[in-house]
Amino acid sequence: MTNPDFAPDIEAIRSIDSVPVILSMVKHLTGMRFAAVARVTESNWVACAVDDSIDFGLKPGGELVLESTICHEIRQHQQPVIFGHASTHPVFSLHHTPKTYGLESYISIPIVKANGEFFGTLCAIDSVPANIDEPAITKTLTLFAQLIAMNLDTHRHLEATQIELNNANELGRLREQFIAVLGHDLRTPLSAVRMSADLLESKTEDKRSLNLIAAIRNSSVRMGVLIENILDFARGRLGGGIPVQRKLVDDLQQTLQLTLAEVKASHPQAIFIDELDVPAGVYCDELRISQLLSNLLGNAVTHGSNSTPIILKACAENDEIVISLTNQGTPISAQLMPLLFEPFSRAEAGQRCEGLGLGLYIASQIAMAHNGTLSVTSSAESGTCFVASFPARFKWV
Repeated sequence: MTNPDFAPDIEAIRSIDSVPVILSMVKHLTGMRFAAVARVTESNWVACAVDDSIDFGLKPGGELVLESTICHEIRQHQQPVIFGHASTHPVFSLHHTPKTYGLESYISIPIVKANGEFFGTLCAIDSVPANIDEPAITKTLTLFAQLIAMNLDTHRHLEATQIELNNANELGRLREQFIAVLGHDLRTPLSAVRMSADLLESKTEDKRSLNLIAAIRNSSVRMGVLIENILDFARGRLGGGIPVQRKLVDDLQQTLQLTLAEVKASHPQAIFIDELDVPAGVYCDELRISQLLSNLLGNAVTHGSNSTPIILKACAENDEIVISLTNQGTPISAQLMPLLFEPFSRAEAGQRCEGLGLGLYIASQIAMAHNGTLSVTSSAESGTCFVASFPARFKWV
């Protein structure tokens, strides 16, 4: 019965297609009738592959008592052992291994992996003498042992790659579950909260109650934005980019105006100045561009100064749509600037922030999905200015 501890080693050798050919070649080159690949450890000698023409009795998985073998010594010094006529040899005529197994000829080459780990030996034996003094024989068998070691390393790398692939597949499965939770299990109850707030508002005129209902509605809207941001992050970071559905849009300017109006309504304390001159026939995903602008506006309101206006401009320049947003306030630090379009960047840079820090990352991903860019400059004199630009139409139109 095969020791289960060595089943992976036997399987690794079995998976090397060239091993049977190598063992056959070893027998042909040496004239000996038994060849094997053995796994040799501190306590075990286990046959992993065998080519036996003398009925020695070993099969893959079969074991010899380690101390009865010469491989036990080879494991320690990791040098080949070769003799062609044991009974006349000055050393091996007295050695217990030839006497124990009735051997006259013997050759064993260590198999050592690239990391220096001793695996075992490539060996051949026979009960009759053999002419194996030719240096070319030792050199050829050494090359065979190295080839086996290289294949074992490749097998190990393939196993590690398979584990990584399985982990990646599991991550993909968890990602899909994660997106499903966000898309259904969170948004559904949130919609119920919003509908309940609308229903309560229609049934009361008490000012204090109306204020509480407004707070509930505003919180639910904010929660909805956070959920959508996390959902887009999951798609973009884990799934290969935020998806966009571009088409020719004739009223992108109106979409931008509606987006600005929504932000104005939810942030009455902020001051806005807008200059919008966007032509018809822009090739884009207008909902995603609206999301980009909403994220930039939200960032400007959060980090800008309430006493100075936020300036929004949008126009066509050199076959591109350019959207710029400028606000005053504390300039972006040099520490934060390289991280600005990475998720959770403000928290990583030790900045106080509201939300998860995904807004600018998602905005940049939307710009990228439109074959465009999102850039920023920031100084005390000129304020902080984000500029998003993307091709207005197909490049071949």
